[in-house]
Amino acid sequence: MAAKTVLRNVRVFDGNALTEPRTVVIDGTVIGEDPGGGREIDADGAALLPGLIDTHVHLQVPENLATLASWGVTTGLDMACWPVERVAALREVTGAADFRTAGLPAIGPGGNHAKMLGMPEEAVVLTADDARRHVEARVAEGVDYIKGVAEAPGEGGLTAEALGALVEAAREHGLKTVVHAVAPGAYSMAVASGADFVTHVPLTGPIRAEDIAAMKAARQVAIPTLTMMEGILTTGRLAGRFPVDGLVRTLADLHAAGVEILAGTDANDQPGAPSPVRHGESLHHEFQLMARAGLTTAEILRSATTDAARAFGLTDRGAVEPGLRADLVLLDGDPVEDISATRAIRSVWCAGTEITPAGKDS
Repeated sequence: MAAKTVLRNVRVFDGNALTEPRTVVIDGTVIGEDPGGGREIDADGAALLPGLIDTHVHLQVPENLATLASWGVTTGLDMACWPVERVAALREVTGAADFRTAGLPAIGPGGNHAKMLGMPEEAVVLTADDARRHVEARVAEGVDYIKGVAEAPGEGGLTAEALGALVEAAREHGLKTVVHAVAPGAYSMAVASGADFVTHVPLTGPIRAEDIAAMKAARQVAIPTLTMMEGILTTGRLAGRFPVDGLVRTLADLHAAGVEILAGTDANDQPGAPSPVRHGESLHHEFQLMARAGLTTAEILRSATTDAARAFGLTDRGAVEPGLRADLVLLDGDPVEDISATRAIRSVWCAGTEITPAGKDS
């Protein structure tokens, strides 16, 4: 069990700025209030963030969770993990990042996902009835939300009817939905489905203005995963065909319209994925791209802490407050002044367990 640790003289990110130096108590797995009897650490004015949340990752092996944690990512929201035995094995991991999962995604009979190595036939959804059965099966497995894949019209993805039924069935079970979209037409379909989250931004052109307006009106949330999209446009199948700056401009359009944005990377080391994205480290690169799109440092930090936790119903984390999970990242530097300071990790705690930061000796 994690011991009591008392952090003195830390400046805490409160959602807008760093506070004056104060004391934070790590009491077992949660943030406590009584400093008595704890091991004391003088942080000397270092910055303390809530543990970071990457809202789009793919998990394969327990080492992925350890790597996330070493970069200060204490929660990873997995967007496709199967079979159930793999999920069960990952849930047994302790002393590393926590995670949630969509389990098996719902896909159409064509498109890139249908061609992925090891994608089971069970993932293919053809009709609204298929979509409802897919949700029922995922609910029985204990997933945390539902993932669907939209493709541009005519490219073999889920039909609009099936995608809408997927969202409706998930909602009936009290689950949120995340819909993948990497082309303007697919994005239109994802927005029209009523999904809670639309992940990625289009690779081949901007999001239609009417779709952005509809997202704002419906309070849909964007998870742009610029890091993955940048990889596809620089080293992947579309290398050199479309400008990377277009991705940043698209995120700027979403931000200017007031659409809520969460930080996610599509971190993966899966064979056949469009582009490899490093777990943990990639979130800090995502922050840099988000800054280029005009988000303030406070907005970026909230997108991976408070806002991410609220949007996905993770009520036990996302802030540095007594009673919440002791998921914490201690930094040398001021990330509100300079977002690149999130890389200067001095210490990490996952549910009170201290983690060796990336690049530091154990």
